[in-house]
Amino acid sequence: MLTIDGSTGEVIKGAVSLVPPTFTKEAEKLLSWADKIRKLGVRANAATVEGAKLARKEGAEGIGLCRTERMFNAPDRLPIVREMILAENKKERMKALDKLLPLQKSDFRGILKAMSPLPVTIRLLDIPLHEFLPSTEEISRELSYLREFDAAVNLLREIPEISKMLDPKLHVYLSSIEKFVEELADERYHDLSKKLMEEKTNLLRKVKSLEEVNPMLGHRGVRLGITYPEIYDMQIRAIYEASAELLKEGVEVHPELMVPQVCTAQELKWVFNRVKKISRDVEKKYGVKVSPKFGTMMEVVRACMRAGKLSEIAEFFSFGTNDLTQATFSFSREDAEKKFLPLYTQRGILQDNPFSIVDIKGVGRLMKIAIEWGRKTRPDLKVGVCGEQGGEPKSIHIFYNIGVDYVSCSPFRVPVARLAAAQATLEGKKEII
Repeated sequence: MLTIDGSTGEVIKGAVSLVPPTFTKEAEKLLSWADKIRKLGVRANAATVEGAKLARKEGAEGIGLCRTERMFNAPDRLPIVREMILAENKKERMKALDKLLPLQKSDFRGILKAMSPLPVTIRLLDIPLHEFLPSTEEISRELSYLREFDAAVNLLREIPEISKMLDPKLHVYLSSIEKFVEELADERYHDLSKKLMEEKTNLLRKVKSLEEVNPMLGHRGVRLGITYPEIYDMQIRAIYEASAELLKEGVEVHPELMVPQVCTAQELKWVFNRVKKISRDVEKKYGVKVSPKFGTMMEVVRACMRAGKLSEIAEFFSFGTNDLTQATFSFSREDAEKKFLPLYTQRGILQDNPFSIVDIKGVGRLMKIAIEWGRKTRPDLKVGVCGEQGGEPKSIHIFYNIGVDYVSCSPFRVPVARLAAAQATLEGKKEII
């Protein structure tokens, strides 16, 4: 066990006892002043009930990003998710989704209840399906082990014949494994070994079929929802039913349904039509009307250029600045930060790492244009930011100036965001682009 201090880089042997951070009275007073002054809302990113409770404790005004794929990775869900992915047809896939529906509904119930009466923005499944499966290398390695073990077992089965040719003095050494050899001869072992080999071979075939050259620009987000509509249908139904149940119990909830990776209004319309159908079904079943806000994540450059058209359907935009920065710069974040970005900032080619502080002249300008065009179509369009820069003070000042309504960040960064939002208000809006 090692403990690492993330601020200093110090590595300490053993598990160090930790003290939960608490506000001093002075800090609480300062933040109360900030909350009275600031005009920019501050929400938090959270995917669990515990995360939601922590967000409230830190002063968040809602959840700006609830990532549903985090729920799919839970130990009790992952086998069912894999069953869904490996299904050969829609009927088999629906069996797995029927198992996932009550689990998803339970997740949403817990988070919505923990945040009541604050808004909760739930993003439909975003990441590529292969991320829920083992890698090809891992499966190939397991298959290799199985084949080697099978070969070893076949060799051991030959021991009785080999022993006849050996010196009788050596029989004593062979007798100790005779029982083991007898067990291996059991037909049940053959069936199990064959079944495991078939399962691993089929899994390898499926994983290879899902592999992509560039998954971040591939089969993910709304593209996944259109290919396998039953997945999004399950999630939408879970959101609506969880909300309906809570409303019947007298709990005030404000869910917001967000579609990721949208690049055209047709994608948004396609999802919205399914939402309307499921909405009618749930209303009929529960006898209550659920009216979540419907919006889109703005993380594709084309979506920003079509903001006026998207806002005909979307009631809110939420900028995913991590992906939007990648798309605007044509940078792969992981590669850029490992290879050349530190050098770019050291040599003054770029003033800041654009994944840490939002790029004003490129990404910021794109966001400003999208906000202006979106609000021409829908003047009451709500605009948020749920990328990493949502909790960074310099970026918060930029977001306030270009007309963003709220930022969403890690729960632990919420106090910093509240303070930075108040400072931005006191400075006043100014032309920065």
